[in-house]
Amino acid sequence: MAKRILTTARVFSALEPARISTAFGNKLGSSDVVKSLLRSPISSSANPRRFERGSAYSTSPSREQEASPLANLKFDMSAFPAENVRNFSIIAHVDHGKSTLADRLLELTATIRRGGPAQYLDKLQVEKDRGITVKAQTVTLVHEIDSKPYLLNLIDTPGHVDFSYEVSRSLSACQGVILLVDAAQGIQAQTVANFYLAFELDLAIIPVLNKIDVPTADPERCKDQLQNMFDIDPDSVLQVSAKTGKNLPELLRAVIEHVPPPRGSKDAKLQVLLFDCFFDEYRGVICLVEVINGVLQKGDQVISKASGKMYDVLQVGVFHPEPVPTGSLHTGQVGYIITGMKTTREARIGDTFCRTREEKEVEALPGFRPAKSMVYAGLYPLDASEFDLLRIALEKLTLNDASIAVAQEATAALGMGFRCGFLGLLHMDVVTQRLEQEYNLKVVVTPPTVPYEVHHENGTVETISNPSQMPPSHEVASILEPTVIATIITPQEYVGGLLTLCSARRGEQLEYTFIDDARALLKYRIPLPEIVTGFYDELKSKSSGYASLDYEEDKWVAADVVQLSIRVNGEPVDAMTTLVHRSKSLRAGKDAVSRFRDILSRQLFQIAIQAVVDNRVIARETLSAMRKDVLAKCYGGDVSRKRKLLEKQKEGKKRMKRVGNVEIPQEAFVGKPGRSSPSRVHLAIAVLHASDFVHFGLRALSLFCLARRGGVL
Repeated sequence: MAKRILTTARVFSALEPARISTAFGNKLGSSDVVKSLLRSPISSSANPRRFERGSAYSTSPSREQEASPLANLKFDMSAFPAENVRNFSIIAHVDHGKSTLADRLLELTATIRRGGPAQYLDKLQVEKDRGITVKAQTVTLVHEIDSKPYLLNLIDTPGHVDFSYEVSRSLSACQGVILLVDAAQGIQAQTVANFYLAFELDLAIIPVLNKIDVPTADPERCKDQLQNMFDIDPDSVLQVSAKTGKNLPELLRAVIEHVPPPRGSKDAKLQVLLFDCFFDEYRGVICLVEVINGVLQKGDQVISKASGKMYDVLQVGVFHPEPVPTGSLHTGQVGYIITGMKTTREARIGDTFCRTREEKEVEALPGFRPAKSMVYAGLYPLDASEFDLLRIALEKLTLNDASIAVAQEATAALGMGFRCGFLGLLHMDVVTQRLEQEYNLKVVVTPPTVPYEVHHENGTVETISNPSQMPPSHEVASILEPTVIATIITPQEYVGGLLTLCSARRGEQLEYTFIDDARALLKYRIPLPEIVTGFYDELKSKSSGYASLDYEEDKWVAADVVQLSIRVNGEPVDAMTTLVHRSKSLRAGKDAVSRFRDILSRQLFQIAIQAVVDNRVIARETLSAMRKDVLAKCYGGDVSRKRKLLEKQKEGKKRMKRVGNVEIPQEAFVGKPGRSSPSRVHLAIAVLHASDFVHFGLRALSLFCLARRGGVL
């Protein structure tokens, strides 16, 4: 029957939706199975408004045309009992083919047409630009095995370590996972983290090797790695190609056979798990839920166990892959509900919904721990007049991403802005890119910092996320910094350099094992501040790009942390204040003042740039003054006349220094050009050769032209 559905979808792929629905009815009219699953098409006169997933989740007509004709049909959810429901997720390391596999599964089940846009479930523009998944997406598939229909609820999850919280939430609504491994790259750090996350939740794990069509694929080596790391039987590993679709029917059969059905009962009291949500401009908050027990229907009045607020269920449906109202969700099924919530703050992830009249009889589900910001940075508008626009943009972003923490702040150098907390550095980059793409706002981002726990002498404890708020050292008894357990997987030839890197970053070695004869696994406890300050770039540099990194939150430990502030002409630049370990304060101070000296413009007076720790200057650079030649008009005469002119100039510069202000350009906060930056090097080479064409000839001319083309001259 599945083959007949797929064949019919291909035959009528070029027809308009009305003819397609008629053709499906005539072709499959004799099948009782299909009759029970699919009802009449939605009336065009009703014109149900398809809601948007936030500003970046709009459903364009072209995407709806790419969807399967089945997307315009209503599901009879009662035709899928719990034993015919499979809830599963795809977990993998970054760029191992999760989104491509999801596309092929959608095409195989006739959910979308073949040849549609790639990464269909990735709705954000930033996801398409970067080729990564940022937001987990849910889609409902219908597939038939041995003349028996199954409802498959697929959740496509992110693969980057910053969004591991998104993965953990999604897995709570699943009974099994597809553990996807690139057959060419093998096991990576996020593969290990995702496996143990699914293992702790007692989910069925289906190991799958992807990209077996790649010339560099080595399936046997990857099977040995899976056996050594996770004790997985090599014979149970499926080999597929998401690009060509090879062995994907066998993968769907494996999902149905090995992933257990949900354990709930349709006769029990209603119990609904809220595992995700997003905001729609017209409908309010759209809650993604799994029905643990009972049956949820449109018109039910439910109550939140976390907040105690009551809501009316205005709409119930599934994503196929666009939203399709169904009227009800039964035990074990995953879908969405609309209750009229105004903000995502009301929708507490991990909350339990039940009927109002059954509140005392239904217990709350365990839920999730709240998302915790790991990195903080200041966001300031490039133009001070755009502060209100930035505030509105951040308010809209937080409606769809509740993991962003926002607090207003002001600095003397950058003016009004916001202190924002993010899940990681990639999360911070994604947010700033969305501000630019979706709201046309360019922002200045201050250097990222991490929170510290400060224990005062009087016994109080305070969490500091802004370095400028650090109290004086004589008031502080101790400072605790967060640490992470970092997992690194690397080829053996790079182990020595990575051991040196982790030790230099104050790491404590926890594990050093070999996955196979070519790859090693390192585990270190490393302070989080060391991770966010260029650790990933150095890791990739020392391993030629082959090492992968994953980390998870660990304990807080005492650290000798000091406040490093930058002063220009004696005035502190609060936006550049940072917290560093005392052992690295001297190096950090020298780098900071050297960078400032290259950025600041010379004035008519001397500028002192100082790095200060505990009211003691540890590094200094001096920007000399622009000097007017006051002796140019003297053509001889007594030397006292020249001294008089020089003394007069000196006094004027002293007076100017007392009243003069130094304007700090914004690139001092966002860029880090050094003395050997490419632009300065290319400029020096181009000028040198352009001034001596006789000796260097055409070579100098070509370098000069390259510099002009690169915008240096």
